[in-house]
Amino acid sequence: MSKKKAFALRINENMLKAIEKWASDEFRSTNGQIEWMLMKSLKENKRQPKKNEDK
Repeated sequence: MSKKKAFALRINENMLKAIEKWASDEFRSTNGQIEWMLMKSLKENKRQPKKNEDK
């Protein structure tokens, strides 16, 4: 399992409210929704992170 790193994110209040609503509609946490959105964007642009093979 990959490590998670915490960092501060400055975001427009209205954008955050929209993301929170979307997350609620999808039964995700706000953090989970943002991670999902970022991964979707990375995949669509063929920039997803390489998978580490655990030994």
